[in-house]
Amino acid sequence: MMKQHIATQRATSNVHQQHPVSMYLKVWLLLFVLSACSYMVDYFQFQGMLRWTLVLAFMFLKAGLIIMVFMHLAWERMAVKLLLFLPPIAILVFIVLMSIEADYVFISRMVSFFNP
Repeated sequence: MMKQHIATQRATSNVHQQHPVSMYLKVWLLLFVLSACSYMVDYFQFQGMLRWTLVLAFMFLKAGLIIMVFMHLAWERMAVKLLLFLPPIAILVFIVLMSIEADYVFISRMVSFFNP
């Protein structure tokens, strides 16, 4: 009984699992739609924070799709995902903190220099 289990386990370990082509075509179509939406932001001439929010949202969605599907990260373990995503998140947190500190320093200098 045990020998049969080991033999079937070895036979199945040599088989490579492939994802269906339809999945890649659906993701490609979704990337095309997201790119068209990103183009529409310029076509409809959105301005200000709305423009940059939409452009960044579409950019992050497209990058996430590419990373998860074409780089096969969707099927990896949580440890690999954390290894890849935690450092950029930490960098973004530090950028936000430094931006807040820079605003504070700028305002305090303006108050102390121009208000004798």
